[in-house]
Amino acid sequence: MTRYADIPKPIRSGIVVVDPDRGTPQRIIVLQFNPDTLERSLSPQSAGGSGDSGGGGSGSGDRNEALRLKGPAQETWKFTAEIDATDQFEVAAPDGIHPQLATLEMLVQPTTQQIRDASRLSQKGAIEISPIEMPLTLFTWGSKRVMPVRLTELSINESAFDVNLNPIRASLSIGLKVLTVSDLPAGHRGADLYLAHLAQKERLAAAARGGSLGGLGLTAAGAGTGTVGTLNGRG
Repeated sequence: MTRYADIPKPIRSGIVVVDPDRGTPQRIIVLQFNPDTLERSLSPQSAGGSGDSGGGGSGSGDRNEALRLKGPAQETWKFTAEIDATDQFEVAAPDGIHPQLATLEMLVQPTTQQIRDASRLSQKGAIEISPIEMPLTLFTWGSKRVMPVRLTELSINESAFDVNLNPIRASLSIGLKVLTVSDLPAGHRGADLYLAHLAQKERLAAAARGGSLGGLGLTAAGAGTGTVGTLNGRG
């Protein structure tokens, strides 16, 4: 049998639930299959007001703020994950893929203990009850993309079941919002992790090869013209 010892084992993407105080992983969720595609969206947090909304704009934004940013861009991720136990029947799975699904669902659910604690405070006449805080969640896509996130969408399509109606195959549409220093309090571990994620982007951007004006059909501006360049061949 031919063996390919030099072929590296593929790295899986996944989610890590972290204790925000101690920084220790509480749970690691490894996606069974890496998604085939990723949809990423970045929205800059401009300081220019309504004039930079892109809708044909009233021009009411402060022109002195046109190139200023209020903070990091708001970034969202969307992808489809697959869970399939149909080829793993040699492993005892009396609950099908219920455990894997429940693990993901609990990322957007408070625990029964948290609900009971909040109810107990309410019955004692607490004037203000703080919303239940969830653990810090990280999404990992290789070593160069490790970022704090909040799960914003979880849509589950179960497509196969065993004889006890336990799901054994499912497709999950997952949406994530990257949490930035604008979303987290100062000193929060998640804010530090976001800064590390942003620093990684800066290092990758610095490694990119720069272009040239000639490649854009431009030439260097003449002295005193106040322009970056002029189109070649312009009459």
